[in-house]
Amino acid sequence: MSKLVKEMIISEIESRIGEVQDFVIVDSAKVDAITENGFRIKLLEKGITALTVKNSLARRAFANAGVEGLGDVLKGPSTLVWGGEDIVALSKEMAKWASEIKELAIKGGLTEGTSLTSDDVQKLSKSSGRTELIGEIVSRILGPGAQLAGALLGPASTVAGQIKTIAEGDES
Repeated sequence: MSKLVKEMIISEIESRIGEVQDFVIVDSAKVDAITENGFRIKLLEKGITALTVKNSLARRAFANAGVEGLGDVLKGPSTLVWGGEDIVALSKEMAKWASEIKELAIKGGLTEGTSLTSDDVQKLSKSSGRTELIGEIVSRILGPGAQLAGALLGPASTVAGQIKTIAEGDES
C-alpha cells in the first residue's frame, strides 16, 4: 500500500471517529459475512458504528486524534465499535452480540483514556447505565425531601384545621 493511500485511510479513520473517547474493540474475523452484515445493520439502527481497521493505521489515526490506551488491544483482527448512549450501553450491546454470535470476541476497549480488558467490558455490561444512575440519584435526593414535606404537612394541617374550627366558632 502506498504512503498516499495509507495517509488517506488514516485521515478517513480520524474523520469517522471524530471526538469519540469510548470504544469497544472486537474480533469479528471468524464471523461469516451474512451474520456480520446483519450484526452491523442492527448496530446502526441503535446509533452504533463498527469499523474494521488495519491495526497499524488505526494506531496512527488514534495518535493523531490524541486518543491513547488502545495499543495493547489493537493486535490481530480488530473492529472498532463506538456510539450509543454511553460506554455502559455500548458494552451491554456488544456483550449481548458476543453471546449471540459465538465467533465474535470482545478484545477490550477504551473509555475516557482508560484502557479496558475484555473482562472490564463484560463487567461494564452488567452495571447501571447513565439514565439509570441519574434516576437513582434523583430518587435519593427527592426521598428525604418528600419525607420532610410529609412530616411538616401532617402537624401543619392539624394546626390549620384547629385554627379554622376556632375561627368558625367565633363567627357563630
